[in-house]
Formats: sequence, structure tokens, C-alpha cells
Amino acid sequence: MTSKEQLAALLAEHSAVLVLYGGEDCGVCQTLKPQLQRLLAEQFPLMQACYVDCQTTGSALCAQQGIMALPVVQIWFEGRRFTEFFKVFAVADISTALARPYQLMFSAD
Repeated sequence: MTSKEQLAALLAEHSAVLVLYGGEDCGVCQTLKPQLQRLLAEQFPLMQACYVDCQTTGSALCAQQGIMALPVVQIWFEGRRFTEFFKVFAVADISTALARPYQLMFSAD
């Protein structure tokens, strides 16, 4: 993902989205990426995930979103940013933040 328009289209298409802002040279980002993919696959399969590389093609989008340090995880529900985690956090923090709103959104499906 590289532009604000692509992000807007993704948010319009999916009701639940997790965005990881990272960088190719960010070791934490590269370690976090598969852990988040596994978390979503196992516990939140209806949530869409995307990755924005702030050090290469996605740098303009990162600037537009106010990303100043890596990694950053944004969680979006119904096109609105629900919460954001930055720099120091655990995958368990993200799981906890997702559990209730995800259950409410998808329990009727």
C-alpha cells in the first residue's frame, strides 16, 4: 500500500482492518509482521491486514498518517481508526484491544 487513496479504498471495502506501518530495515517491524499475520489468522480471521513500508514506497502515506517512529499498528473498524499502538507494545496488547469490538462486529455473522 502506497497512497492515501489505496488506504481509503481498503477501509471502504473491509469493515475491520489492521495496518502495520514498518520498514525494511526495522528488525522489530519484520519480526512483528508474521506474528500479527498469525494472530489474525488464528483469532480474527475476518479482519483484513495490510503492510505499509515507510522506508520505501509508502513514505508519503506514512507522512500523511503522522507516522514518526516505527513500528505503528493502527486498528480500524467501519472506516474509523479505533486505536493505535506505537514503538513499544506486545502482540497480546493488540489481541486484547481487538477481542471485544471484533466479537461485537462479527458475532451476528
